[in-house]
Amino acid sequence: MISFQDVLEARRRIESFVYKTPLEIAPSLSKDARVYLKLECQQRQKSFKTRGAFSKISSLSKEERAKGIIAVSSGNHAAGVSYACHMFGIKNCKVIVPETTPQPKIEKIRYYGATVVQKGENYDEAHAFAMEVLESEKSVFVDSCSDVQVIAGQGTIGLEILEQNPDIHTLLVPIGGGGIITGISVAAKHLKPDIEVYGVQPKACPAMLRSMQDGRLYSEYPSKPSACDALVGGVAEIPYQMSGQCIDDILLVSEESILAADAMLLLKEKIIAEPSSATVAAAVREYPERFAGKNVAAVVTGGNLSAAMMKKLIETV
Repeated sequence: MISFQDVLEARRRIESFVYKTPLEIAPSLSKDARVYLKLECQQRQKSFKTRGAFSKISSLSKEERAKGIIAVSSGNHAAGVSYACHMFGIKNCKVIVPETTPQPKIEKIRYYGATVVQKGENYDEAHAFAMEVLESEKSVFVDSCSDVQVIAGQGTIGLEILEQNPDIHTLLVPIGGGGIITGISVAAKHLKPDIEVYGVQPKACPAMLRSMQDGRLYSEYPSKPSACDALVGGVAEIPYQMSGQCIDDILLVSEESILAADAMLLLKEKIIAEPSSATVAAAVREYPERFAGKNVAAVVTGGNLSAAMMKKLIETV
């Protein structure tokens, strides 16, 4: 499980490699509440995943680094791992991504020297293939959602938010495998026990919500078509085990609402965000009564937006 001390140690290891990203008020979302956006879309590699990647790689011994690294991702985690390996001089880095991964993410992964293998129609299929590769190779696997050091690195976002604004009442965090909300919640609830932590998922893939409702882990979960490629698939083991203490509620948002919120972020707030990141803005717009009168911090997790998606967002207005 993840502890507050894990998060503090992760920050010590990664602080020279990552940005302390801005926490900015969003006027377009602040009619009934004061909504602040934690702009991880402005993080190195334009994604919060960089934090977890550096936390894990920096924790490895020289002997472990020499074995090489394998990661599986829908894109952003792989880019973070590739970048971290480059910075630590690790030449043998292989990442498995679904065949549907946007080209800009693939180009970013390859830029820092990683070998990219595209396999499977979704994250779950790519992950299954990565496990097969691990059986024949002795590399170190860097799990995006169920690794203590990765989650602790992502938890540093929670530290920063409450340092930047101690008066935050509610946190809004997208949920895919569940790593980021677990890390953030561990940090935030230690510093401020009464803070609310809400997860947000697309209606197309409510894997964590169903896992919590049914009392069982859905490590694989069927998804309907969604623009939120980073949030589809199953839930990871550690986030599921800690969900009862880390997640106060989960809000589901529609595809239409996600795209409208993403377009709003782009055109009104001038923020480039992936649809997965825009789920938090969609939640504020769909559930205004939940946040009325509160100070809300919504984590905009990534900004690797393809040209095709940007064109689609502009056309929705």
